[in-house]
Amino acid sequence: MLKATLRSFLAHKGRLALSALAVVLSVAFVAGSLIFSDTVTRTFDRLFASTAADVTVEPKEDLKSPVPTGAVQTVPAALKDQVVKVDGVAAAHADVSVQNVVVVDSHNKSVGPTTGAPTIATSWYVTHRSPVKLTSGHAPSGAGEALLDADTADKKHVRIGDTLTVQAQPGSFRVRVVGIATFTTTNPGAALVFLDPAVAGRELLGSADRATSISVDAAKGVTDTELKRRVAAAIGTGGGTYDLKTADEQAKSAAADLGGFLDVIKYVMLGFAGIAVLVGVFLIVNTFSMLIAQRTRELGLLRALGADRRQVRRSVLTEALLLGLVGSTLGLAAGVGLAVALIRLMSAFGMNLKATEMVIGWGTPVAAYAVGVGVTFVAAYLPARRAAAVSPMAALADAEVAGVGKPLKVRAVVGAVVGVAGAAALAGCAAATKTGSAGSLLGLGVVLTLIATVIAGPLLVRPVIRVLGGAFPALFGSVGRMSQRNALRNPRRTGATAAALMVGLALVGGMSVASASMSASFDQKIDQTLGADYVVQSANFTPFTKELTDTVEATPGVGLVVRTRISPIALRLPDGDRVKTAASGYGPRLDDVAHLTYARGDSAAALADGHLAMDARFAKDHGVRVGSVLPVEFPGGRRAELTVGALTDQGAGDGFGPQGGVFLGMATMDTYVPRGQDSALYVNASPGTDAKELRPRLERALEPFPQVQVRDQADYKKLVHDQIAVLLYLVYALLGLAIIIAVLGVVNTLALSVVERTREIGLLRAIGLGRRQLRRMIRLESVVIAVFGAVLGLGLGLVWGVCTQQVLALQGLTALAIPWGTVVAVVIGSAVVGIVAALLPALRASRMNVLAAIAHE
Repeated sequence: MLKATLRSFLAHKGRLALSALAVVLSVAFVAGSLIFSDTVTRTFDRLFASTAADVTVEPKEDLKSPVPTGAVQTVPAALKDQVVKVDGVAAAHADVSVQNVVVVDSHNKSVGPTTGAPTIATSWYVTHRSPVKLTSGHAPSGAGEALLDADTADKKHVRIGDTLTVQAQPGSFRVRVVGIATFTTTNPGAALVFLDPAVAGRELLGSADRATSISVDAAKGVTDTELKRRVAAAIGTGGGTYDLKTADEQAKSAAADLGGFLDVIKYVMLGFAGIAVLVGVFLIVNTFSMLIAQRTRELGLLRALGADRRQVRRSVLTEALLLGLVGSTLGLAAGVGLAVALIRLMSAFGMNLKATEMVIGWGTPVAAYAVGVGVTFVAAYLPARRAAAVSPMAALADAEVAGVGKPLKVRAVVGAVVGVAGAAALAGCAAATKTGSAGSLLGLGVVLTLIATVIAGPLLVRPVIRVLGGAFPALFGSVGRMSQRNALRNPRRTGATAAALMVGLALVGGMSVASASMSASFDQKIDQTLGADYVVQSANFTPFTKELTDTVEATPGVGLVVRTRISPIALRLPDGDRVKTAASGYGPRLDDVAHLTYARGDSAAALADGHLAMDARFAKDHGVRVGSVLPVEFPGGRRAELTVGALTDQGAGDGFGPQGGVFLGMATMDTYVPRGQDSALYVNASPGTDAKELRPRLERALEPFPQVQVRDQADYKKLVHDQIAVLLYLVYALLGLAIIIAVLGVVNTLALSVVERTREIGLLRAIGLGRRQLRRMIRLESVVIAVFGAVLGLGLGLVWGVCTQQVLALQGLTALAIPWGTVVAVVIGSAVVGIVAALLPALRASRMNVLAAIAHE
């Protein structure tokens, strides 16, 4: 049996190659994502471990948030003098390092990275842990001198002697580049500007008496943990003000901050792998089912010669394992190549990873073979069971595998039960009033309806394809009629072939409706709420300096400027919850630039000193009402008790934007976040000034500030659309992968079908069917199968999309938009996919020798 299995596998290796390609793709994405994330993690672990001080004293911060405030938490620089006296301390340094700066060259072009990585201004001193070394020029001395990292200098064409402007929170200042520093470790993609330590605090923090941290080096023989204990005993924790970390703790904290970025890449790639696995299952099931159907007599002869059912089943599963092993091996190699490509891509974005330091942990090949072999084994199990059911008498007749021609009653019952359960979950999602329960029901409904459609797909083949191919006889005569009947001949096979395309198109349909609805809803909200002529804001929403605000206010034609600032906060609510969120601060006359709807109160009450406003539904959920006094925590340990002055009714809850919809007046924000920076400016033209004339004036005035843009309502809508489009690009990439595998599935099905119908094709040729007619017949069969999959997928996806919009509606995004253009384009594209997939099988069929085909057994 083993010899027979190996010979059978080698005899059909061409037919199995397309199935192996599906395995290769899924394994490649799994292996590539793991190798890339392991490489980045290991690289940065080494960077953090090699640059972290033995002990670091930092300001305590309980409100860590991705929301940028522009405020920098500090410690007294004099703390260094206290720390250096501690027994076991070899050296201590007062560090100044900030990321709330913008560096501009003499042409008003930003010197910072455009990839989202920060621009860091820091004090210059050299230790054995420094990530850079001075490679040209000299160290900065006094005010007006700076070093720049070599990567930034090269990309932005900055040379020694050039003048740069640093826009920092205390104010802008000019520096002359006096040296270039080169990274000795991995460059994380940031731009680094180094200043003389004697002036860094004054220029970057507004005071030479402040520092961002104290770095402590241990004396020989003193462990980091012991040094931390001694320093903590000497300085205390400043009443909860200081946070002490060892080098290991600092490295872990930095790695945790990086982890979110890595997780995004990992999960995106694993999403690709999941789609490849899911779609590949259909391909493998179909391939083995057809191979077994074509080998009915061979399997019957094996049974007649004494092979029992277990041996036949084991033989088929052994072929599947061989396919899985080959596919996994090739996929692992492809995964290494994919990881190298990702590493080079990241280098192009400024993160200089080295492919020579690529990490392949033991978990990567284990995961690769588990996915490849496991998927192939599971997909081949049902065809193997059918193979075992072949009777010895099948050797005497040209019979197909038992079960192929049986009625589809079991599928109908199971599909109906699962489909009803899925429909009920989706109906529950549409009727739900809570976002959490609606989202859970949506996920359950999506899974169940997908399973139901896959199970019941063969039941839908005859009614749907009769409609889709109804015009074929009239358009193409007998050739069209035969192509339609060929697609109807084996509903199970047609359903499984179309399912591969259906999965990808269902995802695309659902996400297209969701994204179009989000875009339309945001357009409505912008139209309803934004009343300003222009919004001045950074491209990546980072805060900016007061100088920029002053520049806007001084621009001729500007009548009203309303400042906006964001800060993380923590609320103590009446029901006992402590909610971490973000609050927006607004300047006076908010109603002149925004149209807010209030359930209780008004803007005057919301923005009054010592007051705040929040979303009415969030307030109701937590027992908050107008007049409630809430304890609020701000960054830096500042605390306040603020009175709820108003409740908004904007129709948004806690799903989009910061939870609770909290905002307050700029006077309150200035009190509790004193060194914060504005994140946006709402600008109206002065009376008598045309808004169209104001825009070029603003843009000219803001030329020294390349980090900000002037946007009107149309620009703001485009910005939102572009952000939503990022999600769509991911979905389209998944669609592309699904289409690739779906094409392989259709090619495989048609190729095996041509082999199966060799004698039939020979007879058709013998009675006058031309080669061109034969190719057209196979192409039409392929087109109708592909369009069938597209119709099922899009129908399912539209239902998912509408239900997703109902979840979005709970967050105030009430507009439903169906992108019919995308739907039509996908259907047409599916027909093209069918034509492309049929090219090789149709060509092969047309080249058959007529007499040899008729004589084929």
